[in-house]
Amino acid sequence: MYPRSPLESIQKFHQELTLLRRDLHANPEIGFQEVRTASIVAGALEALGIEVHRGVGRTGVVGVIRGQRHDSGRSIGLRADMDALPIKEEGVAQYCSTVPGLMHACGHDGHTAMLLGAAKYLVQNRQFNGTVVLIFQPAEEGLGGAKAMLDDGLFERFPCDAIYALHNWPALPAGTIGINPGPMMAASDRWEVTIEGRGGHGAHPYQTIDPIVVAAHVVTALQTIVSRNVHPVEAAVISLGHIQAGSPNAPSVIPGRALLVGTVRTFSDTVQKLVESRMRSVISSVAQAFGATAELKYHRSYPATINSATQANFVADVATELFGAEHVVRDLIPSMGSEDFSYMLQKRPGAYFRLGQGGAEQGRLLHNANFDFNDAVIPTGSAMFAALAERSMPLET
Repeated sequence: MYPRSPLESIQKFHQELTLLRRDLHANPEIGFQEVRTASIVAGALEALGIEVHRGVGRTGVVGVIRGQRHDSGRSIGLRADMDALPIKEEGVAQYCSTVPGLMHACGHDGHTAMLLGAAKYLVQNRQFNGTVVLIFQPAEEGLGGAKAMLDDGLFERFPCDAIYALHNWPALPAGTIGINPGPMMAASDRWEVTIEGRGGHGAHPYQTIDPIVVAAHVVTALQTIVSRNVHPVEAAVISLGHIQAGSPNAPSVIPGRALLVGTVRTFSDTVQKLVESRMRSVISSVAQAFGATAELKYHRSYPATINSATQANFVADVATELFGAEHVVRDLIPSMGSEDFSYMLQKRPGAYFRLGQGGAEQGRLLHNANFDFNDAVIPTGSAMFAALAERSMPLET
């Protein structure tokens, strides 16, 4: 049994962290525009006497805390994302977004507050032998802020033996920690298909090569790739998110072009390559069968978020010691969503875990206009961050 837990200490400044979180919620900023947020974070760290580095990865902030001893040479990175989403908030809380069209619909305001809570505890106690690197990351929502920080020399400037991040999860009961020692989030790819046919009069379709008909067959054919090409124990998703052809004001006109846009989600490089290859073959063959042509543009975005087994098991062990085995899920089902923390995990061993906050049963889901972070779990997340640092770099070995 570990001799001490940071939870009780962090609960003493729970209200302070709640007020900070709600201030961030009321003043959301989207990717690479987190100027106010970064200033608040940096100011809070500096007020604690923590070494601060601003502008890492454009609007990112890094804080460095050295333990009571640091002759071990060990170091650990703790990451929280800071950006909001371009969603109009529909909530009724007094601290709702004051910025039209923007809101913290994914709980990054809570993640930031929790890491600041861990920072306050760690710098006040310094019960570890090594260095803690606090990584406040911009632009997680689709803009690759993690990659921007890496390109700015994150791990060269601030060495980390291992890296950890958490994300709130409405589908888990409040205070529950969920993780698995493997895939946690899928790779996210964007695809775009342009079908070129021959337009004409809707009354004379025999004179045309109808790209809409071709598009309809392409959509149907794409849905056979996962069911008939991907091994049943693997996972993949091909989804169509946009289709455009012709004009609603010209129902008698068969257009000459159709556009399809969608996403692919996979967990392994092998399946990712297979899906892209089959998409190219299927799309080209279907279009050719109708006398049309089709071009596929396939863009790989975030890679899959894959936990290192050692670090994932370490997270589960620490959570069990802090909160009890009944509040830990060690085999959490992976999500087909994506996360740019994956870039960091490609560079360093580490783990990405879930912090249950409840609310899914009331429809308070991530990326929803009614979403709000559950302030009750702030001490839980802060304690997890702090304990991962203390347990991985103990004063006595």
